[in-house]
Amino acid sequence: MAKIIIVEGKYDKNKLLEILDEQVEIICTYGTLGEEKIEEIILPYELEDVYVFVDADESGNKIRKLIKQSLPNARHLYTRRMYGQVSSTPVEYLAKVLSDAHFIIKSDLTDEDNLPI
Repeated sequence: MAKIIIVEGKYDKNKLLEILDEQVEIICTYGTLGEEKIEEIILPYELEDVYVFVDADESGNKIRKLIKQSLPNARHLYTRRMYGQVSSTPVEYLAKVLSDAHFIIKSDLTDEDNLPI
């Protein structure tokens, strides 16, 4: 089963690609998500292992709500509200969130016990 991460924008996608050390498809919503876009970019993945990693703001909350309705089995990953956006979250924190969700992260972001720094 393929792993899919849904993010808001290309900066979020690029930040996650810096951290991940496995093949993961990252889909950008580009900050908006409506019924048509859900059918077009998200529903084809309803049988895959889908994760939602969007910003800790009103736009991110709207996206989460819509995805929860369409893909109730999607897993939601969160950044801290103090960081606001995924793209502005420290790499070390993102590595921990992704590692905790069982993603493989690059070895230079882990210590000798294979735990995020």
